Amino acid sequence: KTALKVLSEYYASKDKAHIAASGASSGIIGLLEVVESDFAKSLAEIASAEETAAADHERETKENDVERVAKEKDVEYKGKESATLDKTVSEVTSDRSGVQAQLDAVLEYLSKIEEECIAKAETYVDRTAHRESEIAGLKEALQVLESETAFVQRRASHHKGALRGHVLSATV
Repeated sequence: KTALKVLSEYYASKDKAHIAASGASSGIIGLLEVVESDFAKSLAEIASAEETAAADHERETKENDVERVAKEKDVEYKGKESATLDKTVSEVTSDRSGVQAQLDAVLEYLSKIEEECIAKAETYVDRTAHRESEIAGLKEALQVLESETAFVQRRASHHKGALRGHVLSATV
């Protein structure tokens, strides 16, 4: 601006030495005015863009601060929740171990009771062996009974004869 003012004053003076260059001076002054106006316009745009960028930066910084604080709180709460869940997991695992021990004891007792209470089908070999031993026992019992019956009958016949003759024989 100062250069424009100096040039305008120089060419505006009534000095006749510059009259021949007055046409050129108006072109140079006009060119300088256009350049100055372009620089002023560019400067205003750059200043506006800088202010917008500074405002955006400030807004982003504030948003980032808010987001950082929120995330720090989230981390803090998640840490507390994690500790609570870890404690709960250890308690539940302990409870599960106790219940599993009880279940194992009950299942063992149940298997013992089932062995004692549930009838098991005998195999053919076992049934045959059991039947043969029973038949052998019955045959032996029959022999014993037949021999005792014969003994009793012999004795009874000896008693009858002895009573009639009143003589008792000792050969029994």
